[in-house]
Amino acid sequence: MTERENILARVREALRNPAPRPGAHDESHATEALEQPISRWLPKVGNSFEERLALFKSNAEGLKAVFHMVKDQEEMVARLGTIRDAEGWKRAATHKGQLTDAVAAKLGLPTILTDAGYDVNSLEQSGVGITECDALIAQTGSVLVTSKSAGGRALSVLPPHHVVLARKEQLLADLPGAFELLTKRYGTSYPSFISFITGPSRTGDIERILVLGAHGPKKLTILCF
Repeated sequence: MTERENILARVREALRNPAPRPGAHDESHATEALEQPISRWLPKVGNSFEERLALFKSNAEGLKAVFHMVKDQEEMVARLGTIRDAEGWKRAATHKGQLTDAVAAKLGLPTILTDAGYDVNSLEQSGVGITECDALIAQTGSVLVTSKSAGGRALSVLPPHHVVLARKEQLLADLPGAFELLTKRYGTSYPSFISFITGPSRTGDIERILVLGAHGPKKLTILCF
């Protein structure tokens, strides 16, 4: 018998013996596990807004994002002005929205809007991409964006600094809540682009050295009021 025949014989023998589902010792245990809510297997989140806010801040900053809770839009603009001056932005990119309109008008920079036609090279050369979002997720420190909430696919990806503008009402506890929000908001007309942004772009592929900005923005700043 050839080695190929040996391997196939062992495969056929293994297939004759039913195996339990992964993580279960028997079928009843597997069925019971599948009937449990998914939140049971995810990290716990506090019940109060303060607990969720503290968790989001801790998770986001642990992932090297910058998070600021500001009191109003005026402080949001002031924070952006400080970052603009420190990084020397020459051009900004954004999209139409209640928060983005209020902020972009006061930045004093040439601005690209991604809602209509735009030049990709100019977008890539913009110092910052400013977007709104669908939600902030305390459980993971993630920002949920879609092509409908964040000015398309490229705005949150091409500029080297991504700034997210949010309201405290958008802070959700966990990932199941985020998917529930998407279903309620978009129904069967899901956006073509949905992303959970968890910290700035990174890679550790080369000698396990963390490199930021590998295939997306090097910096992520979240401003919320």
